[in-house]
Amino acid sequence: MSATKKTAVQQEALKQVETMVATGKDTLETVVKTGSDAATKGYEQALSLTKEQVAKQSDAFFKSYDSVANFNKQNFDALTASTAIASKGLEDISTAWFGFTQSSVSQATDTLQALMSCKTLRDAVEIQNGFAKNSFDQLIAESAKLSEMSMKLTNEAIEPIKARVNSGVELAMKPLAA
Repeated sequence: MSATKKTAVQQEALKQVETMVATGKDTLETVVKTGSDAATKGYEQALSLTKEQVAKQSDAFFKSYDSVANFNKQNFDALTASTAIASKGLEDISTAWFGFTQSSVSQATDTLQALMSCKTLRDAVEIQNGFAKNSFDQLIAESAKLSEMSMKLTNEAIEPIKARVNSGVELAMKPLAA
């Protein structure tokens, strides 16, 4: 295979990978926007319901509407922060996956070129075995890396929500302690 064909094959493979990554990114952005729009609408509906309930029972449960609205706003802000963290983390994971895919395609192309220049079946088998072993080892290493990134992302994204839950529990316990 000539260098021109190799470059053309690599370019085509790279274009396909880039198209997949772009499609994934567009899908992720659509999901995040849709989720944010739904959260905003839900927040507005929840705020409306909260206003009605506060008007009826504000003295019994909360001393003022401002504290409820502030509490709900902080909850919404925590959800927004969590979504932003998740979005950035997913982008980082996608970038890592793209890099791995790009490296794998390049390695496969190099292996194919080496196979084409083999003089004996033994050489071809050795090259193929080396490629299979390297590919497997890289897959395991990349899977561990992506798993670690996912766990870190999950922990970071849940932190703002966890803080709001703790705040809500503390707020609910105040009347019991008083």
